[in-house]
Amino acid sequence: MNRFDLHTMDTALRAGSAALLLLLGAALLRARGGLAAARLGAAFAIGVAAYAAYPPGSVPSPALTPLAALSAGNGLVFWLFTRALFDDDFRPRAWHVALWGLFAVAGALQCAVFRPAHGVAAVVTGMVLTLVPLGFSLLAVAQTLASWRDDLVEGRRRLRGPLVALVVAYTAVFAVVRLLDGSASASPLASLAEAAGLLCLVAWVAWRLLGWQGDGLFAPVASPADPPPEARPTAAPSEAEPDPVRLPAPEADPALVAALQGLMAEEQVYREEALTVGALAERLGLPEYKLRRLINQGLGYRNFSSFLNSYRLADAKRALTDPAMAQVPVLTIAMDAGFQSLGPFNRAFKADTGLTPTDYRRLGGLPTPGNAPMTLADSETG
Repeated sequence: MNRFDLHTMDTALRAGSAALLLLLGAALLRARGGLAAARLGAAFAIGVAAYAAYPPGSVPSPALTPLAALSAGNGLVFWLFTRALFDDDFRPRAWHVALWGLFAVAGALQCAVFRPAHGVAAVVTGMVLTLVPLGFSLLAVAQTLASWRDDLVEGRRRLRGPLVALVVAYTAVFAVVRLLDGSASASPLASLAEAAGLLCLVAWVAWRLLGWQGDGLFAPVASPADPPPEARPTAAPSEAEPDPVRLPAPEADPALVAALQGLMAEEQVYREEALTVGALAERLGLPEYKLRRLINQGLGYRNFSSFLNSYRLADAKRALTDPAMAQVPVLTIAMDAGFQSLGPFNRAFKADTGLTPTDYRRLGGLPTPGNAPMTLADSETG
């Protein structure tokens, strides 16, 4: 097969990948455009489409500079996408945008200035733009694995491993190929292999994301400032009646729900240090997957930390509004409720009530308007 045939096949494969990626990005924005994970997924799809249209071996041209700029920050965007997809509390920050802007500038300079000049800057920038995506991919792996056990959404748990492993493997293999090649330009055969691998990866991701049914993967996350319609604020908790956390869905086994809530509200196992899904399942005599399903599909929680924190926060709110505990430090209350440090407690408390623990105590437990605590809901988000 001559060089022309290889180039034609390479171009066709990359065009197919770019078209499929643009379709995926548009579909995510249309269906879930208000969610951070969907927006970041669309941004990643557009960036990889730009990369497919302008791979590292292409002849630099000012006309292709926008494509180089769009694709330069793909490693960062992939990391942010996995954070948002697998962590319901994650929100992009301003510094993430600024960092992406730096990569975009570097990609544009590499295409329009450095590579045409064939200087040292081209070699250094090319190496950085090759290795940085690998670094972010490894960071995505570490964070995805760290939060795996906490995830209660079955389909999302099944997606974690294959998605991250495939993208990291693709990034690593072809980063090594380009580094061993000794230049920014890969050989025609290596470029064709990369294009084929990219198309297979894109097809698999599109099939998994576009074929997803229901809200299990991209589910809206309620925030105190924007409570969902089904959320109903509850009255201040009383000592005589333990805080119900969420009403079980109709299909949840009432006996299992009662046993679970008994352990949580009466035995207060949520106060135990480093309580895990496995340990709680053992206490209930259930397989771990059944407990995950019960908490997720029956009670509406998407991760185990949120489930535990609902009880811990209710416990802390009772203590903060108890006149007999008015002199007890906030740190002591947080630790007694099961939190390991003050920082996570303060963040979780303000996200739930809209107030700091100190302000909540001072106001007697009254939340600010629009930030009523959402401890009772009959939603199904599994």
